[in-house]
Amino acid sequence: MSSKQTTKWTLDPTHAEVGFSVRHMMIATVRGRFGAITGTVTVDEQNPQSSKVDVAIDAASIDTRQEMRDNHLRSPDFFDVAQFPKLHFVSKRIDGDPRNGEFRVIGDLTIRDVTREVELKATLEGEGKDPWGNERAGAEIQGVLNRKDFDMKFNQALGSGNLLVGDKVRVSLDVSAILKK
Repeated sequence: MSSKQTTKWTLDPTHAEVGFSVRHMMIATVRGRFGAITGTVTVDEQNPQSSKVDVAIDAASIDTRQEMRDNHLRSPDFFDVAQFPKLHFVSKRIDGDPRNGEFRVIGDLTIRDVTREVELKATLEGEGKDPWGNERAGAEIQGVLNRKDFDMKFNQALGSGNLLVGDKVRVSLDVSAILKK
């Protein structure tokens, strides 16, 4: 990273993905992604634990490769994108030193106008110059959320005794960020 005390990085939306997986009928897993993500990372070089992350996700960009399911996920039963178009994460603190590779990012996640503190495990994947002279850094981030914590309570009991949708949602982000000069 730069020798400045504070550096600001911008997520590259063409090299960033937010993925998720959730149990379906308690017998299979449905995977999806959000295709539109923006954000910044402000790194405090002297005190990395004070670094800040601010990420916004366009809720309508959800994609599970099945149009009918995606439309249902955009509806008031789930994300209600007409009323709540963005998911937003703002860090509160960093535990561990990102320069050592693995760390935790603790912050507030807002979905459907409900804000909850979440903890995400992060791994700094590397840094380097791209072919156009930009300084880049990459990270992989993972966590587990309970969708009911964000007022997404839709479900349906099945004849087998199982529920249609699991409550636990695994999230994973693969991001590349570019140093702002």
